[in-house]
Order: sequence, then C-alpha cells, then structure tokens
Amino acid sequence: MDLSELADLGWDSFFQQQLTDEQSAAVVPVRVMNVHKSGLQIAGIDVDTQVEPITDDEDGRATVGDWLLLNVETNRIVRRLDRKSLFKRRAPGTDRREQLIAANVDTLFIVSSCNQDFNEARLERYLAIAREAEVMALIVLTKSDLADEPQEFVRRAAKLAPGVHVEAVNALDTEALRCLEAWLGHGQTVALLGSSGVGKSTISNTLLGGSDITTQSIRDDDAKGRHTTTSRTMHHLPGGAWLLDTPGMRELQLTDVRTGLDDVFAEITALAAACKFVDCTHEAEPGCAVRQAIDDDTIDEDRLNRWRKLVKEEAYNKESIADRRARGRALGKFYKSVIEDKKSRKN
Repeated sequence: MDLSELADLGWDSFFQQQLTDEQSAAVVPVRVMNVHKSGLQIAGIDVDTQVEPITDDEDGRATVGDWLLLNVETNRIVRRLDRKSLFKRRAPGTDRREQLIAANVDTLFIVSSCNQDFNEARLERYLAIAREAEVMALIVLTKSDLADEPQEFVRRAAKLAPGVHVEAVNALDTEALRCLEAWLGHGQTVALLGSSGVGKSTISNTLLGGSDITTQSIRDDDAKGRHTTTSRTMHHLPGGAWLLDTPGMRELQLTDVRTGLDDVFAEITALAAACKFVDCTHEAEPGCAVRQAIDDDTIDEDRLNRWRKLVKEEAYNKESIADRRARGRALGKFYKSVIEDKKSRKN
C-alpha cells in the first residue's frame, strides 16, 4: 500500500513513524470523519465505512480527526494512533466527564462576530485551549460588513494574547475569506470553534462553495445564536484542506490548560513572578507587581479578574472527584475537631 495517498486525509510523518515493521497487511490506517451515537465513520485508502467505537475507556476513546488502525478482514479497530493535538472540555452541568471535541487539528479558527456576541472572556478560553494544544489559533470576526467600526473589534481581539492573528470578514463573501487561504493548504485540518450563531457554518458553506451545512441567523433582539451544527464532521474543501465545524458551545469548561492560560495571560504571569510573596493573590498584599501595574494603567483590572476566574475554574476541573471528596472529608474532620475543642474548653 502506498501510504502517501493518505496525505489527502492529513497523514504525515508523525503518524507514519508510529507504524511498525511487523504491521499486518490486513491492518490499514483510517481517519475518523464523523462520530455518531452508533459508531465512527472512517475513511482511508479504499475504505469508507462505519465501525464500532474502540472502547468506553476514557484513554481509548476516539473522536473526529483521530487516526486509527483498522483490520479490514474483521472491520474492527486495532488501536488509536498517538495524537498531534486534542481539544476537549469538561461536560456541562453536573457531569464531570471529559468530552472530546476534535483531534489532530493543525489550525483553529476561533470565530466570534462584530456585534453583541463579541466576548473577550470567551475568546480567552478558546485561546487558552489552543495554546495548551500547541495549535495555531486565528481569531475570525464575522459580520464585519454590518459593524460601524469593525477595526475596533479587531483591536480588542488582538490584545487578548501575544502574537494572536485576527481577521475581520464577511462570512458570506468568498473574496473576503481569501485571507484564510494561508491556513487551508492541502491535507491541513482546520477546526472552527465558537458559540452558536456567530457564523461558523456560514464560513464553512462559503468555503465549500455551497450550502452543505445548515445555518440559522442570530436572534435580532439580543444577537444570541441558535444551535445549528449538532455533530462534528470533517468536510473536504476544494483546495484540499479539511474543515471541521463544531456545535456551538457557550459553556466551555477548562481542564488541564494551565500552560495555555499562562501563555494567553503572559503579561500577568510574568508580573506575578516578581511579586514579593510567592502566594500573592494580587489583591492588597505589599510588593505586588500586578497591583502596581494596574495602578500604572499597564494592565486592565477586568483582564486580571478574568484570569483569576479561569485559573480557579481550571484548577477545580483538573481536580479528580476522588481528590475533591478527600479534600471535603479532611475539611469536615477539621471542622469537627474545632467544634470538639470548643466543647472541651467549656467543660
């Protein structure tokens, strides 16, 4: 088999080196193109079929974009190859499991819009996830044709992380989207991430040259979006890249992204290292370099508050349920000992 044919699907040397010399001729590489409740839609050389998921084990689960080894004789997955990148989140609500979003993404288009939906805190979340995964991130601001001053949104977005690239576009205009072509090379995988109604599916439709993905407009009364895309599917663009549209996600709980947060909020991280106290909370301690920067108007206090919130959330989500229960038990024992001590003093 000539594995170079797999380059059309995004295969490269990173995956090639994971194959062994003893690899059976019956075992071939395939890529997950879609994830259904009933199984995985996969594609490879002379392969286009659906298979059962590998396993329910968290470490073995597959998501869209994953590369797998398929035994074509049994139509069963042998194993999942190591990933170049992975996007995931904590499940919303009380479910603390991790949800896999996409794997082996080369570039992330973080989509927002030049209207009320523009939200710096949400963009910082997405940027932290991209930086943690070591994936190139580009902020794409849609509806620039409807905004009085789209460059003001560009200016605000460009301040959210060091070196972040921002493009303001009309998602309905093919010519306006040509600024994205540098990231849409042959075999490249690009994922779109953003809340509902900001124009992810519109961008996909325009790049695809048709209406392959259902779209809905933003509600006029509050500029909030409605959910349109309900699954994660890879779409082949005319230029040879793969585009992965994702469902709109307003609740994107962070987990295991502390390095990404340090990167996005690099100016705060650097100043925090210069504080007098190692455990400085940057509130009222003497010798706080962060508070001094706020007093000097070199750091925005709103950004500091967003950083605090994200760091706290990430630490909470990273903590396992067992650790959380153990901490709760320890705290309960402490309170009990305090109460018993007070009783003994009274007696």
